[in-house]
Amino acid sequence: MHPSSRSTKYVFDFSEGSKEMKDLLGGKGANLAEMTNLKLPVPPGFTITTEACQAYLRSGREPEDLAEEVTEHLELLERTMGKRLGQSDDPLLVSVRSGAKFSMPGMMETVLNIGLNDQSVRGLAKQADNERFAFDSYRRLIQMFGKTVLGIDGEHFEGALEAAKDAKGVSNDLELDADDLRQLVETFKQVVVDRAGRAFPQEPREQMDMAIRAVFDSWNTERAVVYRRQERIPADLGTAVNVVAMVFGNLDMDSGTGVAFTRDPATGAQGIYGDYLQNAQGEDVVAGIRNTVPLADLEKLDKASYDQLLGIMQTLEEHYRDLCDIEFTIERGKLWMLQTRVGKRTAAAAFRIACQLVDQGLIDMDEAVSRVTGAQLSQLMFPRFDDREQRKKVASGIAASPGAAVGKIVFDSYTAVKWSRSGEDVILVRRETNPDDLNGMIAAAGILTSRGGKTSHAAVVARGMGKTCVCGAENLEVDTKRRILRAPGGVELHEGDVISIDGTSGAVFVGEVPVVDSPVVKYFETGEIDTGDDLVVAVDRVMGHADGARRMSVRANADTAEDAARARRFGAQGIGLCRTEHMFLGERRQLVERLILADTDEVRDAQLTQLLPLQREDFVGILEAMDGLPVTIRLLDPPLHEFLPDITELSVRVAVAEARGEKREGDLRMLQAVHRLHEQNPMLGLRGVRLGVVIPGLFEMQSRAILEAAAERIKAGGVPRVEIMVPLVANVQEFETVKQHIIEVARDVRAETGVHLEFLIGTMIELPRAALTADQIAEAAEFFSFGTNDLTQTTWGFSRDDVEAAFFSAYLEKGIFGVSPFESIDAEGVGELVRIAAEKGRSRRPGLKLGVCGEHGGDPDSVHFFERVGLDYVSCSPFRVPVARLEAGRSVTPD
Repeated sequence: MHPSSRSTKYVFDFSEGSKEMKDLLGGKGANLAEMTNLKLPVPPGFTITTEACQAYLRSGREPEDLAEEVTEHLELLERTMGKRLGQSDDPLLVSVRSGAKFSMPGMMETVLNIGLNDQSVRGLAKQADNERFAFDSYRRLIQMFGKTVLGIDGEHFEGALEAAKDAKGVSNDLELDADDLRQLVETFKQVVVDRAGRAFPQEPREQMDMAIRAVFDSWNTERAVVYRRQERIPADLGTAVNVVAMVFGNLDMDSGTGVAFTRDPATGAQGIYGDYLQNAQGEDVVAGIRNTVPLADLEKLDKASYDQLLGIMQTLEEHYRDLCDIEFTIERGKLWMLQTRVGKRTAAAAFRIACQLVDQGLIDMDEAVSRVTGAQLSQLMFPRFDDREQRKKVASGIAASPGAAVGKIVFDSYTAVKWSRSGEDVILVRRETNPDDLNGMIAAAGILTSRGGKTSHAAVVARGMGKTCVCGAENLEVDTKRRILRAPGGVELHEGDVISIDGTSGAVFVGEVPVVDSPVVKYFETGEIDTGDDLVVAVDRVMGHADGARRMSVRANADTAEDAARARRFGAQGIGLCRTEHMFLGERRQLVERLILADTDEVRDAQLTQLLPLQREDFVGILEAMDGLPVTIRLLDPPLHEFLPDITELSVRVAVAEARGEKREGDLRMLQAVHRLHEQNPMLGLRGVRLGVVIPGLFEMQSRAILEAAAERIKAGGVPRVEIMVPLVANVQEFETVKQHIIEVARDVRAETGVHLEFLIGTMIELPRAALTADQIAEAAEFFSFGTNDLTQTTWGFSRDDVEAAFFSAYLEKGIFGVSPFESIDAEGVGELVRIAAEKGRSRRPGLKLGVCGEHGGDPDSVHFFERVGLDYVSCSPFRVPVARLEAGRSVTPD
């Protein structure tokens, strides 16, 4: 078929693409095209689009025109290179590499050296004048093809390779000669026959086509699905496939392969960072199988290539205006660029680099804010090890991803997941990690390897996930069979022993090391900037710009004066939720119990009279801590059974007393009350506004305490800004009933104190009916606060306390949820109710104040959603206030 007559173009030459085409060409393909356009030394090749992958995954077969398009581009590649794929003399060899829109390091498949077979390997040996190199390349092809395309367990190949080294009495792959590798090829071919039930394919085009399909299929492997879920990458994007002419870093000692960063991805410092490995192919570096040398050593080994590489690194960083992660190969002194991408980095590096690029004039502060995330800021607020404590250091490795992690040693992913689910903190200890370790890496508090560097699989994935990681601790011996970790000085640690790892310094300690607050937390607590700490300075610059840019204000959920004061130090602009039920616990519980059991108005009023000054004192402290800022106080919300003894425990106590012939009238009356108040589904029973309607005096007492506290603060020269919130309203009549009682109380307090009180009365929107009738409710309510925790429960029909343990893990594993709807707002369902309520409410009351007080108020993705629907503020726990401030700023800055 002529190319112009095709409805969809599925294959693009590198010269046809650009970095803006990531949706279609994936990140790797788009960036290879961009480097080609920049005239950098990129091996020629072509990219099969993500649309081809999507079509394949939908139907189970390649699109109709794909094979023909691949043939056309392969023929163009053959003409460019002057040789044919797999020809017997001087063959063209290609790699087939995955490349999704978003980087998924090591999660999908790559096959190198396609085109080698029993004939072409001899042609390659002759052309390169290096038989060892040719058979090393061939055994790599069979090994990678067998594992990734034919699904053979990689241990069968690795075992054969170890056996070959043992037979020769060597420990390094490089010590195997051509004859050894020729024999290893035959062994590998037999592994394929034994394990796959077929011979290794000798036809080069069949190898390539099977590899392309394997890359498509790898989009849905378990590890890829788990990684996408962890990183919240959409499941329907698919991967592109890049077919690239091979260049060889394993030709000889004048060849090699490496990974470079234009800045340190761990700290953000400018300099020469990366790893290099002589006489190797790319997977040897990222796998951490052989320890690399620092990139700076390349200057001594091949100064011309080193100088050229530094020039290209500067070109790429200035072009992308960001930290770049680069993969390269040197083939007998000729430098080739195999990949570039905007590099993953630690949280500290992200903040430092963003400000460095502003100072260099490459980006502005709006873009700097968009390049850091609330999740990264949260990582910077984690504690770190206390340097003042005595510690027993047993090893030191490469500081690959910062943080302080303490946990029990485990040696495999299965144990890491199992122990983690049992509530144990674990450190995953491996010689080196591979993509199959992903579940264990997610479960672990930290990762420790004895091999690999800053560009190894463990380091790259850990940085992306914000996990503490120490790599390349060469003086540690990891014995996974005996489950022992040996350190210098005869130290032996067994599975289950506790260790502490410092991803900032690379240190490994025996036992649990105490932690202290991070400097970033101290900065938020005190507002003081240590000008000698460039990280704190960077955080302050970014936060200052985010605060100036954001439209929404950020409040805190706080129930005590201490919490309120801390929230204010963290930058909260008020309280969005003060839960009054927490004030009824502890020593006051007995008063609440007597209130519930009251059988006359006199007894009930007596209990309310005793509770009034206690509540008033609580509110005075909170209003003082938040003087001048709005404080939203929610009237009593939970069902009354929460304040009474457990029905089973009480029944046993009464039964035991009766068996002993004892009379315990108090317990008996309490049990009768508990039975009377017992509900099958208390969270949908007598709670919230319903309590205020059916229990005389309860909400009036609380309202009086709030307003008397406000009056006391005004007399003391304060400026209280009180907002009284009625919970769980379903219709406007409920709200109006309670509102009228509050207004009457306010009239009395004004008369008694002589203080003019200004306050708002509003409601929580936490039931679907309230959201759908928000226009009616807004006629009476002066503000709405969305209680997204309960709104999520009532929209989904979930009981949060039950479902999270019962089946959420299964829903996440099966992809039914990308993320728990209690963690991040369900924009299509719960979020749509929020949008409807906001729109309807403001249609009836244009100045209606709108906020959110569920924990979604501190979730980065949710904050962006609330900005889109026009809420005035978000409210979250005090510790998450800085995160919400940053994300509110990011939500209005251009990407």
